[in-house]
Amino acid sequence: QESSIKVAISVLCQYVIVSLQTSFTLSAADHTKMAEKILIVYAHQSAGSFNAAAKDAAVEVLISQGCKVEVSDLYAMRFKASATAEDVTGEVKDAEHFQYGEETMLAWKEGRLSADITEEHQKLSDAEVVIFQFPMYWFTVPAIMKGWMDRVLTLGFAYTSEKRYSHGIFKDKKAMLSFTTGSHESTFSANGINGDMNVTLWPLQNGILHYCGFQVLAPQIFWAPPHIPSEARCSMLEAWRTRLEGLLGETPLSFTPSDSFDGGRGFQLKEDIQEKHAAKKFGLTVGTHLGKPLPPNSQIKAGV
Repeated sequence: QESSIKVAISVLCQYVIVSLQTSFTLSAADHTKMAEKILIVYAHQSAGSFNAAAKDAAVEVLISQGCKVEVSDLYAMRFKASATAEDVTGEVKDAEHFQYGEETMLAWKEGRLSADITEEHQKLSDAEVVIFQFPMYWFTVPAIMKGWMDRVLTLGFAYTSEKRYSHGIFKDKKAMLSFTTGSHESTFSANGINGDMNVTLWPLQNGILHYCGFQVLAPQIFWAPPHIPSEARCSMLEAWRTRLEGLLGETPLSFTPSDSFDGGRGFQLKEDIQEKHAAKKFGLTVGTHLGKPLPPNSQIKAGV
């Protein structure tokens, strides 16, 4: 009987040890899962700018949440903006009829891309969330950031004709735009002189980010910081900090799924989808609007 008790105690102890080890392993796994890897692609020339302050706030808040944050400071890196044959190491396959997309895709497959692109590829591969921080230039991103998009979002690595939009290569990653404007919010309204900001953002958020498959988070727009009091700028940064605390749990913007389009008919919206939305007041998206009024703020707020 005493022997049986000892065996029972031994089995119980082993069970407790295994349970504790399993619990520790799960806790470690959960912690690792929570430690999101964030890439901030940053474009501003001045460390004293509002954009720099927004970038610094993001780094501070996200690190405090246990995230691993890496910053690509494009101006400090002297990142080359132009997409040229120099991006391919060694000879190109067809110098007479040079096609950047095809040549860089082949170079990517063969490990012959320039080092600056390869380094950004690694950062992007590691990242689960990408934040683009920039001042809006001419209704889009600065040239140096557009160059990053042109060169780093390489054909094959970031997208293919089969893997794009909702079937895109980066469908498990999130991305967002965080930027300053030179004009007040009212000027970017549907009745404003600059036009609807939702229309302005469509080529960037749908044509670049969503095209590569990213789940696109609502943009963080800092309206005209040079033209408001310092107290208002401080309030903007505090609101950004508050948003960052819950950023990883946000719902992405909505885009029309790729399966809604008929590839056999030139990727036109399927007839049954058109019929389903025929009686609705608004179009599906800013781009696929069906000749109807644009859905309000669909590129600025999630869930609308």
